[in-house]
Amino acid sequence: MRDGGGARVGDDAGPGAGGRVPVTVVTGGGRGIGAAVAVRLASAGHDVVIGWERDGEAAEGVAERVRARGRRAATVRVDVALESEVEALFATAEEEFGAVTGLVNNAGITGPLGRFTEAPTETVRRVVEVDVLGALWCARRAARVMSRRYGGAGGAIVNISSCAATLGAPGEYVHYAAAKAAVDAMTVGLAKELAAEGVRVNSVQPGMILTDIHAAMGDPQRPWRNRERVPMGRPGEVEEVAGAVAWLLSSDASYTTGAVLRVAGGL
Repeated sequence: MRDGGGARVGDDAGPGAGGRVPVTVVTGGGRGIGAAVAVRLASAGHDVVIGWERDGEAAEGVAERVRARGRRAATVRVDVALESEVEALFATAEEEFGAVTGLVNNAGITGPLGRFTEAPTETVRRVVEVDVLGALWCARRAARVMSRRYGGAGGAIVNISSCAATLGAPGEYVHYAAAKAAVDAMTVGLAKELAAEGVRVNSVQPGMILTDIHAAMGDPQRPWRNRERVPMGRPGEVEEVAGAVAWLLSSDASYTTGAVLRVAGGL
């Protein structure tokens, strides 16, 4: 199952450009930021392929919201840390909707909150495998299908990072912050590598956003308890992040690549 999205690239890519409907893959699209992104992209004219790992029912609910906006949607179960499953995700997207034009690299985990010195080796390893290797596998697969060097028509990649990449997240999840810093480094390097091949690559750094990731890390009230850290005095909403992602995938951002866009209320 799947759903699709799109993006403008270079001089001729974007929703509806050249008669093409954008097809965008959103990993981790069954909940939180990924779900909001999928729905926002549907409203902007994208078909969306939703990658999910744990909750197929939630992912199908997002797909229904995409379809309600007149776009096609599909859901695919995928562990992005496994290269073979990433290959299957993109193969399904292409079989169902045609050439993929966009990727939102959103799938990610933090593990429980706590000091790095006490973090279990298994937790650290899994965070790196999902957040770094998973992002790399997805970006590489997307680049191979979108790059003009390989016969593609161009496209755009948006990596979901975190403001932890620059703040370090001491006492909470240093390993996660390190993983997201790697994602931002990949963003800058890949943007330069693919710029002449019609593929734009950008990153969004959310701050304290209201999602269930806080419950998963063991502190569901964390966004409200720590809101004094945020200059704007409140946590963000997933739709506020989705808006930034949609812009980066749109023709309005056709000259934007290698950017790391912070959506963090001033953090």
